Amino acid sequence: MANDLKGKVETEIEIKAPPQKFYHMFRKTAHHVPRAAGDHIQGVDVHEGDWESHGSVKVWKYTVEGKQKWFKEKVELDDENNMVTLVGLEGDVFKHYRSFKPVYHVVPKGEGSLAKLSIEYEKLDANVPPPNKYLNMMVNITKDIDSHFQNA
Repeated sequence: MANDLKGKVETEIEIKAPPQKFYHMFRKTAHHVPRAAGDHIQGVDVHEGDWESHGSVKVWKYTVEGKQKWFKEKVELDDENNMVTLVGLEGDVFKHYRSFKPVYHVVPKGEGSLAKLSIEYEKLDANVPPPNKYLNMMVNITKDIDSHFQNA
């Protein structure tokens, strides 16, 4: 029964930015994400650690489906694979999920990149839908960051 509550939603989108440039936004300059994706991310603050260290804890303020929410995460950084994992610790998603782990993984593709976006999760109960609205938000954030780079 408990395994029915665990899942993963994922998608891929092509972006123009090279993998390292996109990864760097989360790796070293996460405080610029609200400027690049302001429709979705209103703010981010370091709670423990700093902007650049593996294991640092950040609190994000975001909007999904017109509602303002917050998410506290511990970042896992994989420099070799240009992959950022946000391990959920606290926040609004935990009203519906026992665990929540968004992943941004960017790989080279042609002149740009392929952004592989996913969320590993465990629902609190069987009535909770998969977190597709959060995956859609990740897609929109990724597109906004890519546009920000093109317009910079």
